[in-house]
Amino acid sequence: MPCVLIIHEVAEYAHWKAAFDAAVGLRRDAGELSYQLLAFDDDANKVVHFSEWTSLAAARAFFQSEVVAEVRRRAGVKEPEFCYLERLEAGTL
Repeated sequence: MPCVLIIHEVAEYAHWKAAFDAAVGLRRDAGELSYQLLAFDDDANKVVHFSEWTSLAAARAFFQSEVVAEVRRRAGVKEPEFCYLERLEAGTL
């Protein structure tokens, strides 16, 4: 399963979350299948976005697009770090 892990600091979580929610159609149409949002325990404005995608090529094209760069800029994202991953295994204990 193709996955993307993004770690980024945002200027203000509520503002960023509104932009994230408004982009749901863009993300879905680009190939995002599911997501999880997590915050660092000591900084609510440091956000981890973990998502599953139809392909890593689709995810890269989406996150590297000028449209998404502008969405991030308006949402107050500071220097995101992207990790493109392939899931090897998952389980529930």
